[in-house]
Amino acid sequence: MSDAFDKLKGIKQEALKGGGEKRIDAQHAKGKLTARERIDMLLDKGSFTEMGMLVKHRSKNFGLDKQVFYGDGVVTGYGHIHGRLVYVFAQDFTVLGGSLAEAHAEKICKIMDLAMKVGAPVIGLNDSGGARIQEGVVSLGGYADIFYRNTQASGVIPQISAVMGPCAGGAVYSPALTDFIMMVENTSYMFVTGPNVVKTVTHEEVSSEDLGGASVHSSKSGVSHFSYPHEVACIEGIRTLLSFVPQNCEEDAPSIPYEGGDELRPALDSIIPESPNQPYDIRDVISDITDTDSFFEVHKDFAENIVVGFARLAGKSIGIVANQPGFLAGVLDIKASQKGARFVRFCDAFNIPLLVFEDVPGFLPGTDQEWNAIITNGAKLLYAFSEATVPRITVITRKAYGGAYDVMNSKHIGADLNFAWPTAEIAVMGSKGAAEIIFRREIAEADNPEAKLKEKDQEYADLFANPYRAAARGYVDDVIMPSETREILIKAFASLENKVVNSPKKKHGNIPL
Repeated sequence: MSDAFDKLKGIKQEALKGGGEKRIDAQHAKGKLTARERIDMLLDKGSFTEMGMLVKHRSKNFGLDKQVFYGDGVVTGYGHIHGRLVYVFAQDFTVLGGSLAEAHAEKICKIMDLAMKVGAPVIGLNDSGGARIQEGVVSLGGYADIFYRNTQASGVIPQISAVMGPCAGGAVYSPALTDFIMMVENTSYMFVTGPNVVKTVTHEEVSSEDLGGASVHSSKSGVSHFSYPHEVACIEGIRTLLSFVPQNCEEDAPSIPYEGGDELRPALDSIIPESPNQPYDIRDVISDITDTDSFFEVHKDFAENIVVGFARLAGKSIGIVANQPGFLAGVLDIKASQKGARFVRFCDAFNIPLLVFEDVPGFLPGTDQEWNAIITNGAKLLYAFSEATVPRITVITRKAYGGAYDVMNSKHIGADLNFAWPTAEIAVMGSKGAAEIIFRREIAEADNPEAKLKEKDQEYADLFANPYRAAARGYVDDVIMPSETREILIKAFASLENKVVNSPKKKHGNIPL
């Protein structure tokens, strides 16, 4: 019996070494943690239970029978974050380059299946050279098995992908199917085709970092939701993100104990500039209204004309969507619409109430926007808000012009409560443009056209550049002082806690993709 125990101990010690000490040291030299170090840092101390430690690959092709390691290049199992159950897999680049093949994929699929059964998040720590080409089509089948499970789990349990090394070819589509992607600067990259293929086909010279690095995907493509300077910060980001989201689609958004006090915020009464064309940072509004230091921004460097993220209000988790007057005047464009729609749909899938701050002069004009389908992309945000059944509240801080007013969670598309500050301007368009159209003949025939335009501009502004006509129609539930906003929102969200919506029976809608 003791011989059997000793054998087991020896096997497990060998399994824990991964690809060998030399390869692990090389990993550290590049500023990268090992797979098990990442898991230990991610999960609550001592909570990890490994599954499939003794799995080996079964292929003997092209000398693979001489390269057999326990675990087959991926560490899988379950543990806890903030005391809550999660399932995790971490690819081990020191074992056959972390390449994915049959046994490797089976391990990942097994924890995904378990996560679905028990209703717990799945976290993938990706660091792989891609498909194991020695196993041929079996590797491709393994990827497809994972993709299918990603899709089935979508909207049921949260799925988070951290790209902590290479992620290329077909491997990129599993992270793309998950809810959030995190990347590490200078050590991780994602692309469908690498620099060598790009050079062959298009004759472009480009590095892996410039083609698909963290900065590219967090600011240009929007593929990555978060970018971090190193792996420790990335792992802390995962832990923070999970503190805002429920375990599954049947749970309410998480909350923490909160003791109320003076909820007035006097600084907000002077936050909107006197000039309607002067920008301000909507993050200042968000930070004053939400709980102290609770705002966790998503997609910070992508489509900066709209701000999205999680926060807490009186201890309860909410999702925030806000136009950003400090960038492109807060207009809606293709990227902003995509960014907003994706975030709204995540919050709706996981029962996270939505708070919208609106200051939008309209959609961005121009041939580039029209030719690249601003119509379809703008409709994505409209669709996302319209189908959302979670509690939805809008606060109009300043401009709410044209079709963008409708799109930004107006009462007309199902928002529960809409409030406006006294500085709100709710109209078809800006007063100057409206005056030029409505009073074109009068202005042209005037002795002093410039003075007449100014007069008519003011006339239109007095009539429409305020929230009171919308309030008289019931499109705005109340005009409130900015300093009272936090107190009013706490009460408003509390009143909506038991909201129920019976949607029309259907298989699913057809969002304009």
